[in-house]
Amino acid sequence: MDHPAKPERRPWRILVVDDEPDLVEVVCGALRYEGWEARGATAGQAAVEAADDWRPDAVVLDMMLPDFDGMEVLRRIHAAQPEIRVLFLTARDAVEDRIAGLAAGGDDYVTKPFSLAEVVVRLRSLLRRARPVGPEVPDGALVLGDLVLDERAREVSRAGEAVELSPTEFALLRFLMQHPRQVVSKAQILDAVWSYDFGGQAHVVELYISYLRKKVDLGRAPMIHTVRGSGYVIKAPR
Repeated sequence: MDHPAKPERRPWRILVVDDEPDLVEVVCGALRYEGWEARGATAGQAAVEAADDWRPDAVVLDMMLPDFDGMEVLRRIHAAQPEIRVLFLTARDAVEDRIAGLAAGGDDYVTKPFSLAEVVVRLRSLLRRARPVGPEVPDGALVLGDLVLDERAREVSRAGEAVELSPTEFALLRFLMQHPRQVVSKAQILDAVWSYDFGGQAHVVELYISYLRKKVDLGRAPMIHTVRGSGYVIKAPR
């Protein structure tokens, strides 16, 4: 059996919004090189929808977009998620845009043309300030995406909301989270969670996976997946 994976923190999620697809791709590539997750959008509406669906930690946001401007994107995103940090991209001579963006709730700006290193440094500064916002992840907790399992306190939360589990459900989730992105078989689960072979009663795994999905995945992007003929895998939503 594979050794349990070390607990992990979710990488920062950055949404990059600019009407130039090539620029979006270059910036996203630089952010991924830092170990962060990055997605792009080339219009205001697409940016708002991506923020609502993906819930990024920060947005790199151009002022000039084809449908509506960066100020409107900021307003709509902050209406639903005021904690998201926003780094504006502005033209070098657009002083009024910079002032307006910061006054409207933007956190910082860089002027075009800019260096990728500057964008990374400014984002890192914003995100370090953002880290304390919300509940702090306990030391030693298992973390996958927005799902947190605290072994010591015997508590589970997703997106900051408590998830109430029975002892068996807790043990099952812990085993899955110890093997993130790895397919585990029913036999492996039975051995780890129930400590003996149910023989013909392996359907108990299917039953408890169903219980777990209703509590962990209900109303959210699914994390627990069935791999037909092989078993189950848990992974953070893309």
